[in-house]
Amino acid sequence: MSQSHQQPALSQCPGCAEPPAAGDLFCGVCGYDLSAVPGRPGDRPTMAITVPPAASGSEAVRWPAAAETDSSDMPAPVHRPSDLPGTDSGGRPLAEQEKEQEQEKEQVQEPGVAAGQGAPAGPGPGPVGGAESSAVPVRHDDRAVPGGAEHSGDFALAAPDPRTAEHAAAAAAPAAGGKVCVACRSGRVDPDGYCENCGHAQPRERDHMEQELGSVAAVSDRGLRHHRNEDSFAVSSTALPDGSPAVVAIVCDGVSSASRPDEASAAAANAANESLLESLPRGTHPQQAMHEAIVAASEAVNALAQEPAGAMEHDAHRHQNAPACTLVGAVMAGELLIVGWVGDSRVYWVPEDRRRPTARLTEDDSWAAQMVAAGLMNEAEAYADERAHAITGWLGADAYELEPHTAAFKPDRPGLVVVCTDGLWNYAESAEEMAAAVPADAQEHPLRGAQVLVGHALDGGGHDNVTVALLPFAVRPQGAGSACETV
Repeated sequence: MSQSHQQPALSQCPGCAEPPAAGDLFCGVCGYDLSAVPGRPGDRPTMAITVPPAASGSEAVRWPAAAETDSSDMPAPVHRPSDLPGTDSGGRPLAEQEKEQEQEKEQVQEPGVAAGQGAPAGPGPGPVGGAESSAVPVRHDDRAVPGGAEHSGDFALAAPDPRTAEHAAAAAAPAAGGKVCVACRSGRVDPDGYCENCGHAQPRERDHMEQELGSVAAVSDRGLRHHRNEDSFAVSSTALPDGSPAVVAIVCDGVSSASRPDEASAAAANAANESLLESLPRGTHPQQAMHEAIVAASEAVNALAQEPAGAMEHDAHRHQNAPACTLVGAVMAGELLIVGWVGDSRVYWVPEDRRRPTARLTEDDSWAAQMVAAGLMNEAEAYADERAHAITGWLGADAYELEPHTAAFKPDRPGLVVVCTDGLWNYAESAEEMAAAVPADAQEHPLRGAQVLVGHALDGGGHDNVTVALLPFAVRPQGAGSACETV
């Protein structure tokens, strides 16, 4: 806040002693520069209390305890002038100053009270310094002991200091099951996402998500450039009719140019996961179950574009920018590895023995992939083009045609299945680059491996949301080669 300083009014000119006119900057008689006259010293309501030096060989002056007590029977945090040794700013002993104040008080009381006597007993405050008087608070601006408590710059408080450990421990703790503020680590987070203690806005839950479920783990992060996380994932496990386990991982990437891409990816991931958990235990072939799951995910995203009840007429063109997302998924069932996708999210195969060849198990629905398939460009040229990531297939009400892709593999050696969005593979595009980014112990610790891969993307720039799921695939070696069927 700005402050204005006014020139003090002068009764006479310092040069010729003539009274200047109001507002004059120069004397009308001698021409003296009145603006050069120093102003009055700034007001300092609290003056330093000088303390006489201690006698030679004696200890430093000890401040006496206050005579009065507060409501808790503790000494009140004030002193009377007579309790303090030293002099005031004028050099007078403090005790004499108090005596003069008492005399002035007695002079204005009823006649018959002799000077120097105390005030008559009765209710109400007595004279300053009297036994029944309210003490005059004294504030110490200049601390005598550097580093001590009295040197902290704080003044004694009539109420307990809430910063002390005693009162901090007594502060209200967050309700059981409630979220704790990430900033102060003590306040409760209200339904609007703000800390009730420090007011700090909390990060959204989807900004960073992690989940580990048995032998499958997934991590999703907002990245360093996007204002929200538009990716989503779902991991789960179930049992086939013969009792053998089936593990599912679904990863979806919202299309940023569409409306509500975060809702689209969440709806698609949940719908696909629920469809697989329903069809696999019934004995549906995993590849057929994956196809049905992609169709169910598409229907869930399409439903987001439907007009809500009571929609306004001016929103009639809402379908032109319908929510949309891509989807990629993997299912490990028995000896089979099933993958399915629509869009440009990918699945990689990284063998446990890194000397074995790695592979990318999906083909992008993108402009670059079409150029390579048509023989118009090689892969390096296509993905270097600015149109490379323009997708040609997605889930959404405005998709040209839904064409779910599925593929079935039967690995003959243990390995790791990497299911990810382009937020990761942009920084490890080829199968060899992806294998190099996967940590060596990811087979035993899939969550840690997923965290490392997300960190690899963030270290590379984090230009997009990053989501990756890892599924370790354990089989007994069955000989050279591997069987593969794709559709």
